[in-house]
Amino acid sequence: MKCRLTTTPFPDLLQAALLEFVGTAFFLTLGLGGIQAAACLREEPPALNIEQTIYIATCMGFSLLVSAWMFYRVTGALFNPNISLALLIVGVIDPARFIMYCIAQLLGAIAASGIVVGLSNAPLAVNTVLTDTTYAKGVFIEMFITAALVLAVLMLAAEKHEATPFAPIGIGLTLFAAHLWAVPYTGAAMNVARSFGPAVVTGFPDSGHWVYWVGEFLGSLLGAGFYAVLKHYKYWRINPGQDTSDYKQSPPDPVEKAKESLNKALSNSPEGSGRTRVSPSMV
Repeated sequence: MKCRLTTTPFPDLLQAALLEFVGTAFFLTLGLGGIQAAACLREEPPALNIEQTIYIATCMGFSLLVSAWMFYRVTGALFNPNISLALLIVGVIDPARFIMYCIAQLLGAIAASGIVVGLSNAPLAVNTVLTDTTYAKGVFIEMFITAALVLAVLMLAAEKHEATPFAPIGIGLTLFAAHLWAVPYTGAAMNVARSFGPAVVTGFPDSGHWVYWVGEFLGSLLGAGFYAVLKHYKYWRINPGQDTSDYKQSPPDPVEKAKESLNKALSNSPEGSGRTRVSPSMV
């Protein structure tokens, strides 16, 4: 039985990969550029205060929000091999697109790192390194924040609903929130390409680079696995109609509901037959 890696014509697949490269480079140039600026503005290089953490989180979160919204209808705006892996697992993309996208995303990260260091007067300072944590904790931190990003992409973008056109907002805010937690410990990669690009440009200065491959890989599995469980048990039946914009699905008038309950109580009581029913004009 012949196995086909894709149903997309190769020229279209190549074009999509090229545009994914451009989108990834755009996203990471803005994001890593902000991190480089934060490093250059830091008064004491070893220190990382709250303001700089928020600055970094804002740069990365807003960069993803803007870039994803721009490229959302072009390539899907994945920009991340770990998101690509999750989409492959759940069947959104095929193996050929996964391979082409991963290559494009890794090359895009290298290009973005080169652009940032080329336009800066200081050495590249955007590598993700473990700080005040162990390898094991670093792996689990990266796993959890990557899983959060994967789940945000799957539930907001891959799942089609009323809020799908606004998925980049939720995905960007997820990246922002995860950075607030993980920047002081791991640098909050959430994306193996984001770690790989600067490492290539700077010659892999950190021996813990493997953490960002293992942690992100596990995060892809965790996020995709949880999404698969939600789909298998038909999560939409738990709270039906939650994503509708039909005003008729809004809660009923609380005053009318209270009057109906009161009238029902009066009619069921032994003395109810002689009592006056509550009408709208009496309220």
